[in-house]
Amino acid sequence: MELSLSRRTAAEFLGTFWLVLGGCGSAVLSAAVPGLGIGFAGVALAFGLAMLTMAYAVGHISGAHFNPAVTLGMMVGGRFPARDLLPYILAQVAGAIVAAGILFVIASGSAGFAVGDGFASNGYGAHSPGGYSLVASLVAEIVLSFGFVVVVLGATDLRAPIGFAPLAIGFALTLVHLIGIPVTNVSVNPARSTGPALFVGGGALSQLWLFWLAPLAGGALAGALYPVLVGARPARAAVAPRSTV
Repeated sequence: MELSLSRRTAAEFLGTFWLVLGGCGSAVLSAAVPGLGIGFAGVALAFGLAMLTMAYAVGHISGAHFNPAVTLGMMVGGRFPARDLLPYILAQVAGAIVAAGILFVIASGSAGFAVGDGFASNGYGAHSPGGYSLVASLVAEIVLSFGFVVVVLGATDLRAPIGFAPLAIGFALTLVHLIGIPVTNVSVNPARSTGPALFVGGGALSQLWLFWLAPLAGGALAGALYPVLVGARPARAAVAPRSTV
């Protein structure tokens, strides 16, 4: 039986909250601690673990999208109803903003903290960790978002092994970050980008458009091409508690 929209959006809020707190929190609090920092690889793993753990926790409620690009890709691919697209995205963005707010309070407890240092925000050009251009960043975000959403669609297909979707999706998100952190700090998720950008302001906000446009484009492209690649999916309800995991 389909769960109520309010319960599903609450699960999306919680899952996105955990994803941003875990992933961005590792970047802000743990990545550069002298002698103990976890570095890029540790941050990439943190994003993957946050996704994996919360997918198992609430995936049976909402489908564990935690990302507007995933929700759009699922809708384009015929797995999710258009009427629920906006409520899911609003819940995801709200969860990301609350997580960023809590992270800001925690990080502010350190005398050396300065939100202007980046606060795990995404960016290109001067705001890219590796100084990558707008074009390079745009291409990276579209391609990485496309690949990630393809993994989500494939791992959650009825023909895929049952029970392993969160593992595949979590590892895919880890891989995406291992590739893309030097380029843009990796978004592939407009909600994740919005939370920190609201606190950083300035360049992070002025460049936020790219981190909505590129992930949504990549997600929509994945949703359109996946059914062409693998053929029609076996019939099931448009939305079910386990529609993603």
